[in-house]
Amino acid sequence: MTPDALSAAILAAARAVFAERGLDPQMLPDAVTVERPRNPEHGDYATNVALQVAKRAGVVPRDLASWLAEALAGVDGVAKADVAGPGFLNLTLDAAAQGELARAIVTAGAAYGRTDTLDKLRINLEFVSANPTGPVHIGGVRWAAVGDSLARLLEASGAEVTREYYFNDHGAQIDRFARSLLAAAKGEPTPEDGYGGDYIGEIAAEVLRREPDALASDDPQEVFRRVGVDLMFDEVKNSLRDFGVEFDVYFHENSLFESGAVERAVATLREHGHIFEKDGAVWLRTTDFGDDKDRPIIKSNGEAAYVAGDAAYYLDKRARGFEICIYMLGADHTGYVQRLRALAACAGDDPNYNIQVLIGQLVNLVKDGQPVRMSKRAGTVVTMEELVDAIGVDASRYALSRSSVNQTIDIDLDLWARRSNDNPVFYVQYVAARTAAVIRNAADVGITLDETAFKPELLTHERESALLGALGEFPRVVASAAELREPHRIAHYLESLAGTYHRWYDECRVIPKGDEEITDLNRTRLWLNVATRTVVANGLGLLGVSAPERM
Repeated sequence: MTPDALSAAILAAARAVFAERGLDPQMLPDAVTVERPRNPEHGDYATNVALQVAKRAGVVPRDLASWLAEALAGVDGVAKADVAGPGFLNLTLDAAAQGELARAIVTAGAAYGRTDTLDKLRINLEFVSANPTGPVHIGGVRWAAVGDSLARLLEASGAEVTREYYFNDHGAQIDRFARSLLAAAKGEPTPEDGYGGDYIGEIAAEVLRREPDALASDDPQEVFRRVGVDLMFDEVKNSLRDFGVEFDVYFHENSLFESGAVERAVATLREHGHIFEKDGAVWLRTTDFGDDKDRPIIKSNGEAAYVAGDAAYYLDKRARGFEICIYMLGADHTGYVQRLRALAACAGDDPNYNIQVLIGQLVNLVKDGQPVRMSKRAGTVVTMEELVDAIGVDASRYALSRSSVNQTIDIDLDLWARRSNDNPVFYVQYVAARTAAVIRNAADVGITLDETAFKPELLTHERESALLGALGEFPRVVASAAELREPHRIAHYLESLAGTYHRWYDECRVIPKGDEEITDLNRTRLWLNVATRTVVANGLGLLGVSAPERM
């Protein structure tokens, strides 16, 4: 019996109790929450539904819990229902009902953990979006890992997700980049406001290789801009692809200004009544919706202000049919949160629903106990390639996704490169490898997934109950992580599951010792072992991390 099945059984029992006692069934929730008690002696699951609804229904919570316990006593799979405290209900499943979960997980395979909680909801997820003026730095790498994991979580919950990269090709930073390339090609010092680092010289040399007459052209800076930006962005794309991150859309900022999207955005905001004019400029009254000041959208000289691009981009996303637009921004963009929310409200949208802004905090790297401060190639920052070279893609993605984005994180390169259980990704991946080894070794002695020999009622050991309970929580963890936009919940779950599996492995053998006879218990335990590998592989897959069969 899965937690969802148990939840449905409790709700059905509650409806029966309410009908029998003349209570209003509208007081019942749409779904009942069940949780694993911290103390195994309190049963396999617990619910506080009686405490939630008793007052509204006009009855004493403990009385309602007692009626529910009586009703559940006759439900298949429920061995015992006890009332605790003021109205908590503790439930113990019989071994057969709980053990059936192993078969359900193995049968579902890669689909186990997926839900329809966000069924067909169209979400635009914009992340990384680093300026195409240098390699992806460590802050962008964090968003690459977290953003891609979040996309996988949202898709696992039924949403239709578009991964989008906002290509900042409009503005002064591109001009500075082009001037830096031109200076490098001429052998001149980097401009005072330009970009440094070995990569500038590398790209400048490649521009000259492709355009030998670039320096003699009528506008050499434009040649270096046109070719250099494409070269830099190709490198960024390749780095992300090697990191396991693919985007569905690369949206060019410049297109907003070339297509008339900015003018259309101003017209739309004017229709909603939030545009006013002052000092020869056109303003957006964002203070009506919590912004700290109103924002100029068209300057007095007729040029579009920065917020004009933000407005045009948001409205373009909504026009493309996205119900929710998620922005993943760096730590230096905290001030954008209320501005973007106000902008959405000015457009007539719900800023608590249609737009969501996540701010990622900084990442610090440590090597040999000392901070890693800068890259020779990039000049001022550590790049994605350097992190991957140090600890690999799997460890990089796991380390960056393992903590809440609200926290600054320190990544100890020595720790994350270590092949030991104090390395969190190794600890989890070792379960993937160990479960695969058990499958291979079991096959060698003739133990396979035999439906006729699957006897869930034999899984009575306390370690088996704990492991089944942990496996049953996976769908709920996935749904919660997606709803809260918190991929780190998957990592925490996997690490807890790994500990639960290792304790089961130490006490519950799949393969008999020596000349011991192979029994149906051994064959049934293989199902539990395979179920664990399925969940670990599915969980690691949500983080973009591999589930190795050997280590």
